[in-house]
Amino acid sequence: MNLFDVYPLYPVEPVRGCGCYVYDAEGQEYLDLYGGHAVISIGHAHPQYVEAISKQVATLGFYSNSVENSLQRTFAERLGKACGYEDYSLFLCNSGAEANENAIKLASFQSGKEKVLAFSRAFHGRTSGAVAATDNPKIVSPFNRTKNVEFVTLNDLEAVEAKLAEGGFCAVLIEGIQGVAGIQCPTDAFLRGLRALTTRYGVTLILDEIQSGYGRTGKFFAHQWAGIRPDMITVAKGIANGFPMGGVLIGPQFEAWYGMLGTTFGGNHLACAAGLAVLDVIENEKLIENANEVGEYLIAELRKMPRLKEVRGRGLMIGIEIEGSASELRRRLLFEKHIFTGGAGATTVRLLPALGVGRKEADRFLAAFAELINE
Repeated sequence: MNLFDVYPLYPVEPVRGCGCYVYDAEGQEYLDLYGGHAVISIGHAHPQYVEAISKQVATLGFYSNSVENSLQRTFAERLGKACGYEDYSLFLCNSGAEANENAIKLASFQSGKEKVLAFSRAFHGRTSGAVAATDNPKIVSPFNRTKNVEFVTLNDLEAVEAKLAEGGFCAVLIEGIQGVAGIQCPTDAFLRGLRALTTRYGVTLILDEIQSGYGRTGKFFAHQWAGIRPDMITVAKGIANGFPMGGVLIGPQFEAWYGMLGTTFGGNHLACAAGLAVLDVIENEKLIENANEVGEYLIAELRKMPRLKEVRGRGLMIGIEIEGSASELRRRLLFEKHIFTGGAGATTVRLLPALGVGRKEADRFLAAFAELINE
């Protein structure tokens, strides 16, 4: 049996990682400024993380959600305190797409309405409802297409209000910062206006913080820069540093009933042990503060480079718009400079490093990047 060929692969295989670096079988070191799509939040093979997972798997790796699991309650309490949403509830699942599916479902249950308003260039996942709310027709199959999702332009409050005035919407779904679109930021004023409009029309506001959350932007969630509180927040990626985990933070106005939502693997013992270790490291090593500091430094230095079209983002979620092919530049960074970066469209290089990345790594990237774009 062969693998189903859906991923274009670089001819390089990391076999070991440590902090912000990965190594291939020959021992070649690579600086990892992409973290596997923002998943590696506290660094590769962090010793506290390794110890927590090892200890848990040697004790009890899994049991179903039909019995009590005190690790889930502990994780929910710790997460609520860390992000400032102690009065919210937590539903644990396995991925960002699954988190968005359940958030949409819950909003529809609550309101009895069907439609979701999303934004141009949005990416919310590849499962049925999540991909329907993703603005990329190439990955939306005929089965996924639905009239229940409509799109408007990001940062256009008038367009949002015109749609919500039509009625029938259970939710507005928006990313804290659009990642796959190339690090496109909703303005703080737009998010505040969006909160006001969804409140006025009785529509659930769901913030997809799957890529932009967990300290990446210098606050726990990107939307907190705007000072708003959404009705639900979806999380994944950096939540467990590589262990498959996702969640929905659910406002106190939502009431649960048995069987409303469910999952086999969500919130299992290993996932919770991984998630708790991540929260410990983020707090103890002040990684959110570091993300803000090093991110500001990177963005400021990049904006000094004259040949760049635009530098977007906050903290360690950075999009660099270049002249020419981002794919070719990223390939050269990888194979000539041994630096992993991400892409987003034809002309954007995306940086999503571990939150503990330092000035030394930032300077190494800046020197390599400047050399290549100035040739």
